[in-house]
Amino acid sequence: MTSQPTADTAAELADALTRAMKRIRRQTMRRLEPYGITPAQARALRTLAHAPGCESRETMRLSELADRLHIAPRSATTVVDALEDSGLVARTPDPADRRAVRLVLTEDGRAALERIGQVRQEVAQEYFGPVSPAEQDALLRALRSAETAYEAAAPPRSWDAAR
Repeated sequence: MTSQPTADTAAELADALTRAMKRIRRQTMRRLEPYGITPAQARALRTLAHAPGCESRETMRLSELADRLHIAPRSATTVVDALEDSGLVARTPDPADRRAVRLVLTEDGRAALERIGQVRQEVAQEYFGPVSPAEQDALLRALRSAETAYEAAAPPRSWDAAR
């Protein structure tokens, strides 16, 4: 007989996830620091790398990046400014709208992505390595299910309504 989860179980799960994310984030930050990359910048670079058109060196607008990162456009601007200052991203004119710019990964940005990927794999393996593959799969399925349900029920973000 399977017991139903309680509010206490859900709260404990939320606390455990928060602790796990803090530890993973802290370890990732520590390992990316020598490269001058913050976790927010790493997320932005990964998002740009997986954008349609990335191979042709024409990625996305800043507003699209903010949407995909689920952050306010102003926050995305700050992240992109730092990436541009580091030579990891370039802004190029949008051929379809001369008032807009598109974000393009530079060769240095692509090299940084490789380092970021390696750091993410190392940190994840260290944290989740002691957990069996079956338990990892179950946890991943549960988190995906929760995220899907949450996204379906979530109201629009405040900056989405302003558009």
